[in-house]
Amino acid sequence: MMFPLVRDLAATTTPVRVPVAVTCRVLGFSTQAYYKWLPQPVCERDLTDAYLTNEALDAHAEDPGYGYRMVWEDLVAAGHQVGERRVWRLCSMQGVFSAHSRRRGRTKRPGPSVHDDLVQRQFTADRPNQLWLTDITEHWTAEGKLYCCAIKDAFSNKIVGYSISDRMKSKLAVDALTSAVARRGGAAAVAGCVVHSDRGSQFRSRKFVAALHRNELVGSMGRVGAAGDNAAMESFFALLQKNVLNRSRWATRADLRMAIVIWIERSYHNRRRQRRLGRLTPVEFETIYTTAPAA
Repeated sequence: MMFPLVRDLAATTTPVRVPVAVTCRVLGFSTQAYYKWLPQPVCERDLTDAYLTNEALDAHAEDPGYGYRMVWEDLVAAGHQVGERRVWRLCSMQGVFSAHSRRRGRTKRPGPSVHDDLVQRQFTADRPNQLWLTDITEHWTAEGKLYCCAIKDAFSNKIVGYSISDRMKSKLAVDALTSAVARRGGAAAVAGCVVHSDRGSQFRSRKFVAALHRNELVGSMGRVGAAGDNAAMESFFALLQKNVLNRSRWATRADLRMAIVIWIERSYHNRRRQRRLGRLTPVEFETIYTTAPAA
């Protein structure tokens, strides 16, 4: 749209004023078209598009992992009557795209199971603290690798506990489990919860199994070579990869640790709406569940 330029060049306040006819002739359009546009320079739809674009850019700047679908869900939640296709068009025009994920590789062969597979790929729960899923991811920094063990509640997809360390020992998994138990109200509140993991050595360790028994939790492990046996937890780590880990080269473990914590607590828990949760965030979903009986 070049009409604003024609108007600005023809303004009386311009140091070197250029007549409308001259500018239109140089730019290749008619003066009639310009004067038809002049009474209403910006139509209502263009103005709305501008407002929507600004909000989309703000959402993406706060969480670069946001693609157009997440932006659209935020706009709808904010009260805008806008279609998903329109948001895709606006985001495409501004280059608003989600970060690309990378596949995590595993090189070590899993060991023997210490628990039966009680989940059988049914990664759903009817209430909080019925089924927890756990796994470990790793990422390089200039100082060396950093490891994160996270525990997700299958009911709301909320990360109920996590631990971050520069060593991938059994303590990493035990600390994450201890964190989850404390956050969910103590051993009495979580007793009987199934904790499903892969067959990594950290989850097969005596210390982790002892921590399960101490808190009256029930262990569960997937089968050897069955990647889908912990797919629900892998999906969370895929989000972590593209939203945090792969966004830049991390100079220190402390920087990456802080970025992981901020993304989990601020973005994933409180801003990322999920289709399985009815486009609610994990925090909103659990809040509705806990307040429903009192309503």
